[in-house]
Amino acid sequence: MSQYQDDIKAVAGLKEQQGSAWNAINPESAARMRAQNKFKTGLDIAKYTAKIMRADMAAYDADPSKYTQSLGCWHGFIGQQKMISIKKHFNSTDRRYLYLSGWMVAALRSEFGPLPDQSMHEKTAVSALIKELYTFLRQADARELGGLFRQLDAAEGPAKAAIQSQIDNHVTHVVPIIADIDAGFGNAEATYLLAKQFIEAGACCIQVENQVSDEKQCGHQDGKVTVPHEDFLAKIRAIRYAFLELGVDDGIIVARTDSLGAGLTKQIAVTNEPGDLGDQYNSFLDCEEVSADALGNGDVIIKREGKLLRPKRLPSNLFQFRAGTGEARCVLDSITSLQNGADLLWIETEKPHIAQIGGMVSEIRKVIPNAKLVYNNSPSFNWTLNFRQQVYDAMKAEGKDVSAYERTQLMSVEYDTTELAIAADEKIRTFQADAAREAGIFHHLITLPTYHTAALSTDNLAKEYFGDQGMLGYVAGVQRKEIRQGIACVKHQNMSGSDIGDDHKDYFSGEAALKAAGKDNTMNQF
Repeated sequence: MSQYQDDIKAVAGLKEQQGSAWNAINPESAARMRAQNKFKTGLDIAKYTAKIMRADMAAYDADPSKYTQSLGCWHGFIGQQKMISIKKHFNSTDRRYLYLSGWMVAALRSEFGPLPDQSMHEKTAVSALIKELYTFLRQADARELGGLFRQLDAAEGPAKAAIQSQIDNHVTHVVPIIADIDAGFGNAEATYLLAKQFIEAGACCIQVENQVSDEKQCGHQDGKVTVPHEDFLAKIRAIRYAFLELGVDDGIIVARTDSLGAGLTKQIAVTNEPGDLGDQYNSFLDCEEVSADALGNGDVIIKREGKLLRPKRLPSNLFQFRAGTGEARCVLDSITSLQNGADLLWIETEKPHIAQIGGMVSEIRKVIPNAKLVYNNSPSFNWTLNFRQQVYDAMKAEGKDVSAYERTQLMSVEYDTTELAIAADEKIRTFQADAAREAGIFHHLITLPTYHTAALSTDNLAKEYFGDQGMLGYVAGVQRKEIRQGIACVKHQNMSGSDIGDDHKDYFSGEAALKAAGKDNTMNQF
């Protein structure tokens, strides 16, 4: 017997116990409402999605072709439409998640207005967006099931059983969210408190980075400052405790290192003996050897291997790492994080280059054989130029004639149909599968895609509608395409919940219900 039938039976039993006071309650209606509200709390969602993500991680370990993907979404409606589209096109949500970008929260969700990605936005804005996303995904479930229930009522014979099977085996729109907590918005206690809000809102996976919280920068900007490992590990432990406190025992932590592009540190690490973690961190500092009589007023000195070393200190009171140490620092950050409770890695790079990423992962896997990455397929990269230059360099190294190309101008449209550009586009197309296989990338995401698609589509509509196309700019550019592509929100009244409301009016008021979906509803044209 299905859960739906079990619920009908259970409510019927309750109705019988309550006697005549419940005469107007229809057990099947109540069972339908239960089915349309599968997840009662955010913690229910976090526990459910954590199991999905853990299973996906195990599947990837066995077969790297089973990598996972997501797109960043800055509004519940955007996340909802993404998952509706995925179900429509692929009949499954397997290995497809949502990403919640701190950058988009800062730029689009702060009461201060657009802000740079520097942890300046309200702490609670991120957990509020997690809750909003899951509210919209749950509504997508309710809407889809409501349509199936209406079909069930109208069907007869074998068709009825087929629809009932769709109801009993309904695939939810609720999927894992990887949620960006930036650098924790403060100390470890602040990180713990905020992580609890994330988890209670439904997040099964939290991404935290090793930048200084009050100096945090976007991963694709200059001026990044990292913290010693012990400071970062305290935040990883804080997040783990938050998961354990709330009963999400298999919650996932993504440890992000920005060391590749971070040349500065705010602190010299505490070290107790040669070779310990603090000593390894300090070994990357840009230092000069000095004698005791050469010390200046206020100089900071490190004693290392019997020598006195003066780290280079900037006017900002930050200390500088030696040039060229970024990859080694990333490897040490990653190994240390995985050895101290993190589950996945995020290495923020300056370009999408499989050999560079794979080289670091190979070093990490010498210590942690099953190390896996979450990777930012960032819109901050010029993908076209990067890959055309990679192909250009490979062609040149192979001795091929590249005289027809100007390397610095390869973005130009004049190259779009050339052998080089076609080869570069194929590398872009297969980048995720190739990197999953060759560079240990379990999850590929694009942080800000819906920010860019919203801007692009709005620009096109504004150009046409306010230009000489007038209303045809909307009809030809938007509505006609929606109808022909079967976009759910072309019926925007249905999308907003009007049919769900009509069903409830039936349940609550019976024949007295005043419903919206009558013959005069203009949505009947679609």
